[in-house]
Amino acid sequence: MKIVVIDNLRSVFNVGSIFRTANAVGVEKIVLCGTTPTPLDKWGDKRSDFAKVALGAEDVVTWEYEALITEALKKLKEEGNYIIAIEQDEKSVDYKKVSIEGKKDVTFVIGPEVDGMSKENLELCNVIAEIPMLGSKESLNVTIAFGIACYRILGV
Repeated sequence: MKIVVIDNLRSVFNVGSIFRTANAVGVEKIVLCGTTPTPLDKWGDKRSDFAKVALGAEDVVTWEYEALITEALKKLKEEGNYIIAIEQDEKSVDYKKVSIEGKKDVTFVIGPEVDGMSKENLELCNVIAEIPMLGSKESLNVTIAFGIACYRILGV
């Protein structure tokens, strides 16, 4: 199974875009954590701003909400998932060197854009994949980084 865990992303547009890309690469489930917007508003109605970007992916990719990412990651790890954080860190490896060969269940983790994932949550991951930056900017938009990493690592 392919899963994506998204923690504390603020932009409904970024989250909707990740749903769309996740569907394109065959992700079966998305776990939304913390302050990450869901496809439904607080009254349980579909969010039009979310749907505008996700273009229906929110209807075909199973999703759930988990308040604390740490709990979600611990559960996935106990279930045998190979967990890949997409993050910049001193322990990260070039995303092109990440292999999922022989791995049945793979989970990608995406954290907040400004502050990144906590060290505690990174420790729960099997590998931290980083996309090298060759220009003057330090990072890519989270949706772009997710797309690049998933397509390469999954071999789509």
